[in-house]
Amino acid sequence: MKNKFLTNFKQAALGAAVCLITMVSCDSDNPTTGPTSSFELNRDDLRGVITDGEVVLSSGTYKLTGKLEVRDGATLTIEQGVVIEATDVTTTQQEIRYIAVGQGAKINVKGTATSPVVMTATSKAPGKWGGLVICGKAPINKGEKATAEVSELTYGGTDANDNSGSIRYLRLEYTGYSFNDEKEFNGLSMFAVGKGTTIEYVQAYEGSDDGFEWFGGTVDSRYLVVINNNADNKLAGDDLFDWTEGWNGTGEFWYGKRTNNGNRGIEADNNGTTFTLTPISNPTLRNITLIGNNDGEENQAVKMRVGTNGNFDNIVLSTWGTGFDIQHDESIAFVNAGSLKATNVKFVNVGTKVKGTSSGGTAVDISKMVTENESATGAGNGVNQPEWAKGWTVGF
Repeated sequence: MKNKFLTNFKQAALGAAVCLITMVSCDSDNPTTGPTSSFELNRDDLRGVITDGEVVLSSGTYKLTGKLEVRDGATLTIEQGVVIEATDVTTTQQEIRYIAVGQGAKINVKGTATSPVVMTATSKAPGKWGGLVICGKAPINKGEKATAEVSELTYGGTDANDNSGSIRYLRLEYTGYSFNDEKEFNGLSMFAVGKGTTIEYVQAYEGSDDGFEWFGGTVDSRYLVVINNNADNKLAGDDLFDWTEGWNGTGEFWYGKRTNNGNRGIEADNNGTTFTLTPISNPTLRNITLIGNNDGEENQAVKMRVGTNGNFDNIVLSTWGTGFDIQHDESIAFVNAGSLKATNVKFVNVGTKVKGTSSGGTAVDISKMVTENESATGAGNGVNQPEWAKGWTVGF
């Protein structure tokens, strides 16, 4: 429904009467907690472009019927317990359903452990809508700025501490809408998102592409869950976690599991065109559990290639054909230098623990990159659901 406004007049006497005029929203769908927005909010037809002020989704269910874009200077706030349900795309002329936050805009997701925000779809199957896209101003190695492969928004810059808002206790279901074989949405796509942004307690559930993907940026990401259980392998998700283009953040407490023939636990790149472009992808990952089904064409827990670096600690890898698969000379050089390493790793039913391959396709012994520890706990509870993931996630 459209916002309606009442004008309240108050008298204050300090020697003389002063008339104060304030605009107060009378629509419970969009209570005024920040600057008033000109955006017309319709609970049953949520789409369009937010260009100013703050729009608040306060309770109940909202039907996402197209693209919802937040532009520079505007804020989208979603209160605890809100459900955003993407309706079906029924004709080729209809807009794809997704939410995109552009450079200079903010999104604030205020879920809780007992009342998360849920972004889902009317049809409960992978690939039914686009997911959430955030574009920031942090550094990337694709040029100072680039255009996002989904949403076509600009991303990248020089502000490592850029702030795109705060996301806490959010569940993204049935994402991964596909334009074609080369262009698909993820659950949460982070394009040059800066360290000033909060990403915590987020689940990607039954998506048809990656659960989480970082395209450069510096954002830290904690308490993330990806679960893909769909029995139809044609709908199986891609990688659980994926980074490229120079991501330099910290990842802590990640839990990923697939029981179908989806792809890898982690796929990690630097830059697929020029492997040595800076900033080099070099995240620090701690307290990670990745579980596969020991099947499928990409049966690797962690695949690192085209010049990415990275540092892992307290890792549990279960039921994969290969644990760490490191490819190309540039990434192997980081292993030899001691910077690309994995400490306190527990392997459970993993065929080949570590595999190295040069750019020329020759096998390379990189076993020194891994230090094993049978007491490693991964995301907190080994292969089992960690305590921090209880109450707000599904699919365990």
